[in-house]
Amino acid sequence: MYIDNENFEKWMEKLSKKLTEIGQDLKSLINTDTVLDDNEKILDNQDLAFLLKVSFRTLQRYRVNKQLPYFTIGRKPIIGL
Repeated sequence: MYIDNENFEKWMEKLSKKLTEIGQDLKSLINTDTVLDDNEKILDNQDLAFLLKVSFRTLQRYRVNKQLPYFTIGRKPIIGL
């Protein structure tokens, strides 16, 4: 089965537009400039445990005791510093 040039070009244009839309959506999702201050960073459990040289359980204890502010994305705790 052969695809003629005209149909192929239309299909490629649609694909290109869709990929551009997806790329713009991803850029807006990753753009944290509007949410975070210039000096504010976000870390997950693994990053913070490595930096503080503590266990995951210690981080959990800090969160439970409200010593460590955090928010969740899905079920994953994210720490804002």
